[in-house]
Amino acid sequence: MMALSSMRTAIAFTTALILGGPVVAQGLFDPVVLVNDDAVTQFEVEQRITFLRLLNSAGAGRADVIDTLVDERLQSQAIEAVGLELTEEDIDAGVAEFAGRTELSPEAFVQALEQGGVAEESFRAFVEIGVGWRQLIRGRFGGRVQITEAEIDRALGSAGGASGIRVLVSEIIIPAPPERRADVEALAQEIAETTSFDVFSDYAREFSATASRDAGGRLPWQEINRLPASLRPLLLSLAPGEVTDPLPIPNAIALFQLRDIEETGATAQEFAAIDYAAYYIPGGRSESALSQAAKVRADIDVCDDLYGIAQGQPEEVLERSTLPPAEIPQDFAIELSKLDPGEASTALTRNNGQTLVFLMMCGRTAAVNEDVAREDVAAALRSARITAYADGFLDQLRADARIITP
Repeated sequence: MMALSSMRTAIAFTTALILGGPVVAQGLFDPVVLVNDDAVTQFEVEQRITFLRLLNSAGAGRADVIDTLVDERLQSQAIEAVGLELTEEDIDAGVAEFAGRTELSPEAFVQALEQGGVAEESFRAFVEIGVGWRQLIRGRFGGRVQITEAEIDRALGSAGGASGIRVLVSEIIIPAPPERRADVEALAQEIAETTSFDVFSDYAREFSATASRDAGGRLPWQEINRLPASLRPLLLSLAPGEVTDPLPIPNAIALFQLRDIEETGATAQEFAAIDYAAYYIPGGRSESALSQAAKVRADIDVCDDLYGIAQGQPEEVLERSTLPPAEIPQDFAIELSKLDPGEASTALTRNNGQTLVFLMMCGRTAAVNEDVAREDVAAALRSARITAYADGFLDQLRADARIITP
């Protein structure tokens, strides 16, 4: 395998010839920053900015890109220092994995990048550093990360006096009536690619229908066992900053970003049943329907008060249910997980968006804790620990490096 530093020079020269124009006149080899005497060039900065903008990704500003390229240069130097070499199959697999996030074949994704001004060689070099760094980190720190059964027990809260897991999550729920479904799905896929907390929050403020939108979709700490069972493994599989794939729910698309995860001192608690009420208001998310929901909220304190609100109306306008968590519709379960008894949500609709749901939490019936999938918890703990090792290693590389701006 060609050394990464030599590869970068070859990439810049080859691409300059392809794109046309004299190399020196364009200043493609001009150093923007020197990292242990290894130059990050103007060409690399321009390619990365173009790449991120094509993906609508965060961090496309020049200063952020240079900072990222400095980190990648340190990573590539660490990879070379241990003599780690990747096969073409390793890199092809990394390319396929990255392209798969856009639901394009590797060939179609590379072609789209080239049409947008990003050379295939630049993209492959980016992938190579990412794959190599992961292999280096696994080799260097993987042996140190041994998740014991006792640690899993503590995380699950299944041992006496043990702790549970709680997560810090941001949410976006975008209304998606049939006539807008395709556009909302495309927007949701774009949001799912971000790893920036600020960018995700900007999307939430602009597009989300939840009460958390004014806070950028940011929710307070939540016990993992309060969340729908289908959502727990999705969140546990994420690293901080990552976003779930778009989750289709009735008349909407939901996305969740993990901001942090930690063990707590409280015993984890599972629930056998959730008591909730849904009052259905005609008009969807119209101003009149939302105004009626606000009036209902002001007039009631507990779920039983809704019987008075619904008096004289058709029986189907009020639904009162007590169900095991697994039997609750997923969108209801997501909203109920955020509510305490007596609190309500107006984020959801029914009837193709024509009916607003006034959803109220009535109460929870506790149950003896059942096993959350132990392998999901172990994977989450292992990932968090390796990520901490990797971040510390990179911080040390930066501290020891000579980083000079010419």
